[in-house]
Amino acid sequence: MNARLCGIWLWLPLLLTWLTPEVSSSWWYMRATGGSSRVMCDNVPGLVSRQRQLCHRHPDVMRAIGLGVAEWTAECQHQFRQHRWNCNTLDRDHSLFGRVLLRSSRESAFVYAISSAGVVFAITRACSQGELKSCSCDPKKKGTAKDSKGTFDWGGCSDNIDYGIKFARAFVDAKEKKGKDARALMNLHNNRAGRKAVKRFLKQECKCHGVSGSCTLRTCWLAMADFRKTGDYLWRKYNGAIQVVMNQDGTGFTVANKRFKKPTKNDLVYFENSPDYCIRDREAGSLGTAGRVCNLTSRGMDSCEVMCCGRGYDTSRITRMTKCECKFHWCCAVRCQDCLEALDVHTCKAPKNADWTTST
Repeated sequence: MNARLCGIWLWLPLLLTWLTPEVSSSWWYMRATGGSSRVMCDNVPGLVSRQRQLCHRHPDVMRAIGLGVAEWTAECQHQFRQHRWNCNTLDRDHSLFGRVLLRSSRESAFVYAISSAGVVFAITRACSQGELKSCSCDPKKKGTAKDSKGTFDWGGCSDNIDYGIKFARAFVDAKEKKGKDARALMNLHNNRAGRKAVKRFLKQECKCHGVSGSCTLRTCWLAMADFRKTGDYLWRKYNGAIQVVMNQDGTGFTVANKRFKKPTKNDLVYFENSPDYCIRDREAGSLGTAGRVCNLTSRGMDSCEVMCCGRGYDTSRITRMTKCECKFHWCCAVRCQDCLEALDVHTCKAPKNADWTTST
């Protein structure tokens, strides 16, 4: 009996290693790769075969996607700038965000949505700018059409968002379609919500032709809005994200709380509650809030009370150069003095035990 127990204890560490989920690599890491398309396609770990096929077949699209990663991560960081988890990225991590996205949380839902939206935006923009061999301006926007203001001619270069959505769906969703588990279904849903968000803000722009801009003739085209609009929209969806559970046949979702409405295709969905992100937690992937700047006068998420999780804050006085005593001079310049300004900066105290913890 003792020998059997001894054998179990010897195998237990290995068993736990097998059962502990790994942080999977992602196409998000394309931001950190450079050089030729072959170097990029062969050096991004975690791509499934379909993604590698598309990568080798469309190297110019991959470059656009890689450049776009910086844009949507910056947007994610803008939206979370006042929160405990601030969408921080890990430069040497193949998953870009580390273990924090192993949890099927609202933060994971937002990242998958904003990254999918970022791919649509990057590809569509590259199409319009003539950077891709496989697409150009929207070929369907030709001839004459009507709107509430009358008749107009399609002209200019309409953003080919349908191509961007089609390619993004084929490339981004490829890995999730191989999984077919609950997390894969969650990711697919949020990926689609992100793609739809970009198309939501496609707007018609027109130029008038005629005597003194009389607009007797109009030329119009469709253009994507600034990516900030997509980010703001998905941020609202994050705040209203719906917690779900798998249905009985494992093909879709049902709301975890019957008092809430069923999610639409535009909503973000998640399975698990988020950690509080207060302390450095290796298992949760949380870096904690020690050293984060907080706002002493705020009552929001960036307040010192909320950001510092009740641990208190340190205050330091710094000086910075600012423009002051600005005067308008005719014509047409504004001239300012350089002044030193002193201000207090408040940063969150570290917990008494500042080492990594394994509790979530």
